[in-house]
Amino acid sequence: MDTPPNAEASTLMERILYEVKRVVVGQDHFLERVMVALLANGHLLVEGVPGLAKTLTVKTLAQTLRGSFKRIQFTPDLVPADLVGTRIYSPKTGEFDTSLGPVFTHLLLADEINRAPAKVQSALLEVMQERQVTIAGTTHKVPDPFLVMATQNPIETEGTYPLPEAQVDRFMMKVLVDYPSEEEEFVIAQRVTGVPVAVQAVASMGQLVELQQECRKVYVDPSLAQYAVKLVSATRRPDKYELADLAKYLTFGASPRATIGLIEGARALAFMRGRNYALPEDMTGLVGDVLRHRLVLSYEALADGLNADQVIAKVMKKIPVPDKPLAVPHGTGAAKG
Repeated sequence: MDTPPNAEASTLMERILYEVKRVVVGQDHFLERVMVALLANGHLLVEGVPGLAKTLTVKTLAQTLRGSFKRIQFTPDLVPADLVGTRIYSPKTGEFDTSLGPVFTHLLLADEINRAPAKVQSALLEVMQERQVTIAGTTHKVPDPFLVMATQNPIETEGTYPLPEAQVDRFMMKVLVDYPSEEEEFVIAQRVTGVPVAVQAVASMGQLVELQQECRKVYVDPSLAQYAVKLVSATRRPDKYELADLAKYLTFGASPRATIGLIEGARALAFMRGRNYALPEDMTGLVGDVLRHRLVLSYEALADGLNADQVIAKVMKKIPVPDKPLAVPHGTGAAKG
């Protein structure tokens, strides 16, 4: 495994990122996480105030990849059929035709997902997990690849509905998007008020599927996978890891999807960084994004002003990071830890 990943794949990733950055200023962390989700075939929950280029990023990415993009504005009067589609009677033929909803796209932006009631939010459950929709007993597959990016507004809570735990768990990561720096905002103002940039399509969705397949070949050392298991396990049974003081703050820990998300995410980051083996730093940077939305904190945590990120930081401080594994193929036993 001492040969670098497919050079063509690395170049293509760079070209996609370069093209998106011609339009989107800053937001490097957010953009990197969007690319990780794309490569790992996961979904993204994004929390940030309005006007931080969340929609623009996904729309630009879809244009760069020659993919279809649809945006749904979630509102309290939305019904499940508005998302997945419905059967419509045709007077001409005297039969019912299936009208497919906006979820049939490559990149779906669910804007302000917490503005719709649970019935509508749960309509996304099947399509996010199974990549298919059932309408009147007939199953319809969504395009491949398929990525849902949902946004939440943290400053306005009136008229919002909390996302059910089962729904939240289906998002691979929850990313917090912050305001740009003054320098970035100056460039944003110049770009928006200047001549619009024409986005070039540099890849196809078929090529993205190939990248996803290449990404899955990235080697994850068993010690690194074990590190992911321990981190997630410590959120469920903190006593076992000498974190008894955290037990009162956690009602529920993270599910096995968190472990899978950490491993797949580390693979994607390693792939983006031009390696075909994952290192501990590929995983440690993702822990907050993968775990923060999966922890159900107790009232004591809220009373003590403790948030999920602070709990995660305490867990990470206690669980030792494995030694850096060597870039070797399976079965050589060179990795330690």
